[in-house]
Parts: sequence; structure tokens; C-alpha cells
Amino acid sequence: MKWTTLLLILLASSPTFAADWPQWMGPQRDNVWRESGIVEEFGDEPRYVWKTPIAGGYAGPSIANGRVYVTDYVTKDNVQVANFERELFTGIERVMCLDQKTGREHWKHEYPVQYTMSYPAGPRCTPNVHDGHVYTLGGEGNLICFNADSGDVVWSKNLPVEYATKTPLWGYAAHPLIEGDTLITLAGGQGSLVVALDLKTGNEVWRSLTSKEQGYAPPRIIQAGGKRQLVVAYPEGLSGLDPATGKEYWTTPYQANNGSIIMTPVHAGNYVYVGGFNNKNLLVELGTDEPTAKTVWRDQPRLAMSPVNVQPFLTDDKTLIGFDQSGQMLCLDLLTGERIWQSTEPLNMSRPVNSGTAFIVKNDDRFFLFNEQGELIIARLSREGYDEVDSMKVIEPTNLAFGRDVVWSAPAYADKCAFIRNDKEIVCVDLSAR
Repeated sequence: MKWTTLLLILLASSPTFAADWPQWMGPQRDNVWRESGIVEEFGDEPRYVWKTPIAGGYAGPSIANGRVYVTDYVTKDNVQVANFERELFTGIERVMCLDQKTGREHWKHEYPVQYTMSYPAGPRCTPNVHDGHVYTLGGEGNLICFNADSGDVVWSKNLPVEYATKTPLWGYAAHPLIEGDTLITLAGGQGSLVVALDLKTGNEVWRSLTSKEQGYAPPRIIQAGGKRQLVVAYPEGLSGLDPATGKEYWTTPYQANNGSIIMTPVHAGNYVYVGGFNNKNLLVELGTDEPTAKTVWRDQPRLAMSPVNVQPFLTDDKTLIGFDQSGQMLCLDLLTGERIWQSTEPLNMSRPVNSGTAFIVKNDDRFFLFNEQGELIIARLSREGYDEVDSMKVIEPTNLAFGRDVVWSAPAYADKCAFIRNDKEIVCVDLSAR
């Protein structure tokens, strides 16, 4: 038998999985859904594959190797409150592994947690699935590595205890990043704002930076100045680090209001942009021959964008589209901060609402949005404007923010389906073209 024939037989008989969504923002952490054969328009009703009951949480699901991983918080307390104070809530955080095709539970791990954070509905961070393990970060800083198949705990850490700090006001919400053999996460504490932990053991590899508060911005990796750089945004700065050692390459001061820096830094060519609450925005230019950065502009009052819940999308090296804290979708010229257009149409509202939310994912030449009213939207986004193609209600808003009902959890997209949760259920919706 020829080797090519044998290889074809083995491939045909081996289990294969369509494009997974194994972490926050997808396989490449860029909010691009790279599957083809997806619907151009929705039908009259959602095509539900399954629905499974769960409890509260903002954490989106992750999809890998035929399994769905999702976290929630079970409590008898009333946590459907939108407050900015620290109160005490008692309950259980859970990590659940479900069958991707049926939604049936494969395994579950639970542990008691007292919540001290604001918006206490549940965990914030999407699980990371990598090399047979799943890594979860709970709202109060419980970081756990599981065997992805069995649910056995491999190692765990309580970040506030480990690093002598306290939970951020809005909980641990910066999605950890897998880089090489390490898991990089915002921890907090003196000299340990960001730490790298060995994937297999949880042992610390390095720690770096100090900040009064952790912030909520997931770190990212870029290539610039002849170096691979870990870019970290936090309430007191924007820094570029060596991801292998934590060595600081450069830091530009930043001053977040209420510690609120949430978006992951956007990298475009030789520039990095971050923005946060109350018109705190910053564009830096990176060095081309060495890892340096200099400020281009900052804190433009009627320009730029202050993202809160939604990661903005870079459509090209100079066009950024996303949601401002005002609830408007904005299109920016990234280099100048100029607002090209603004719209409330994705939220079906005549006027902006505080922290209006619609998560943005690109598929081919169009975008899928999931808004806080539980609607999926197909739209085209460009410098020319927002062009809605179709929309469909898929799940109910079950939480509360600014006096209105919302669902603030980013979907996962895999196997030509959308996996969407609120505080009562997680659903799988078939989006394949027929």
C-alpha cells in the first residue's frame, strides 16, 4: 500500500473538528471567524441545535475538540444588580464541559467563592483550551488548570492570595494569554501586575510591573522594533515587555479613570492604540529598529474612542470600528482619532445608551454582531458606514445594567454554529448555509 493511500485512509478514519474557538476572540485572538459556508441571511426562526441550562456569568464559551467549556456562578443571592460598590455575595463558581453536538454535560468542577466585586453575576474570562488542558480564571482570581478531557485539576492558584493584592472592582476580567510554554495573566501586587506561569505546573516563570490596580485589559503579542513584544495596558501605563522574561522594553504613562482600561491594545503597522472610560485615549508610535515607543496623541475629548465592553475591530491599518462608552458605534481614522461616522443602529435604539454593547466578529466580507438585546446581526462595516443585512433574536437578556435588561457575553463561533449564553442557558444556533 502506498504511503499516500495509507495517509488518506488514516485521515478519513480519524476524528476531525471544524474550526474551533478555543479562547477569547477565537483561534488567533483577532475576532475573525474563518469558516465558509455560513448563512447570508437568517431564516424566520433560529435553528437551535441544543439548549442547556446554566447559571450567571459574563464569560463567553470556548469550543475545542468537540467540547464546549463555559463557566458560571450559582448563588441564592440577588446578583442581577449594576452597582459600583463592593458588597458580599456567597455562591459557587462552576466550570462545565459540554458535548459540542448535544450540549450534554461531560464533566463539571465547582468550588465555593465569596464575591466582593461589582456586577457580581459571575465569571468574566473565556476559558483557554490548549494541548489537552483547559485554563479558567474566575471572577475573584481563582486560576485553575484542568485536564480538558477528564476535568481533573492539574494545578490551581488564588491570585489575590498568591500576590498579596485584592480583586479589582469589576473582578478579574483580563483574559489570560498562552505564549509558548507559559500562561500570561494580570495578577496585581507589588512587581507582579503581570505574571507568566508554567503551563504544566503553574510555577511562576517571571513577574513584571507595578500598578495600584490591575485593570481589565487582556495582553497581546506583537512583532515590532525587531522584537517579539508583549503589550500590556493597565491603569497607569502602556508597556512593551519581553514575553520570555518580562523585561520592560518601554512604558508610556496612562491614567485610567476608575481603573477602567478594558480593551486589548490595537496594533496597526507601527502604531498601538488604547482607549478607556471618560475619553482616556492614547496612540503611540513604535520604533522600527528597536523596541521603543513615543506618544503621538492622547486624551482627545471629542475624538477617538473609549471602549468598555466591546473589543474594537481594525478593518485596515487606519480604520477602527467599535463601541464607545456612550453606546454609539464609531468609525475612526486611527492615525488622527477623527470620527468618520457614528451609529446607534446595531442596538435598535434612537439614542445612545451607557455602555451599549454589540460584540463584533468578521466572517469573510461581512460581520456578525451580537447585541445586548440578544440579537444576532449580519452587517457590512466600512469607512462608508454601517449597512445591516439581517437580524434575528436568539436569546433573552437576563441581566441588568443602567436600568435596562442586557446580555453582555461574547459568543463563540465554531462548526458553522454560534454558541451563546446568558444567565439561564447556553444555546447552540446552526448558522450553516443550506
